[in-house]
Amino acid sequence: MKAAILVFPGSNCDRDLAVAFRAAGFDTTMVWHKETALPDGIDVIGVPGGFSYGDYLRCGAIAARSPIAAALKAHADRGGYVFAPCNGFQILTEAGMLPGALLRNAGLKYLCKTVGLRVEETESAFTSAYTPGEVIDIPIAHHEGNYTADPDTIARLRGEGLVAFRYVDTPNGATDDIAGILSPNRRVLGMMPHPERAADLLHGNTQGASLFRGLADALVSA
Repeated sequence: MKAAILVFPGSNCDRDLAVAFRAAGFDTTMVWHKETALPDGIDVIGVPGGFSYGDYLRCGAIAARSPIAAALKAHADRGGYVFAPCNGFQILTEAGMLPGALLRNAGLKYLCKTVGLRVEETESAFTSAYTPGEVIDIPIAHHEGNYTADPDTIARLRGEGLVAFRYVDTPNGATDDIAGILSPNRRVLGMMPHPERAADLLHGNTQGASLFRGLADALVSA
């Protein structure tokens, strides 16, 4: 199993993401944002958290138009897996790979704490190791995490079972308490919380590690 971790100027969770993937059995490769192609045989791309390009213009807006972005989109279009926490989620919405937008938090404050997430959908490789309705504790660290979409999009996400996680107590004003969503084929997951920061006992809990193990198990059994 091979994972590629994209690295942008300002990324600060790329190594955390690589460590979490490796702990689940993946071989990992770091891919610099100026590359135009991925290594051969990549199963999953990790789009890390941080402040890509300093969050200039809008969070994720420049990264979504970086040289590597075309290869990222092509990978997803051919059915490859993509996992994008925090700034990665912002990048995917800016690239049009997931619907909606991430706006400034309600209250206009940067938030950095552990929050409760409810697992809403387990029919995906990313969430298959959890049980429906399970509540997990996962860190957040963002200023623009307020997920927003038009009513029709929210209704479609609900109706098609594409809301992967909801906040138990929404910290940032997100519409419908949404913390993470899936693509229609359920192979792309964007979420604002950081499961890679809850994947080792030194982090305080390992509830995020199940996401990476579930993905590994799905690839092994495919």
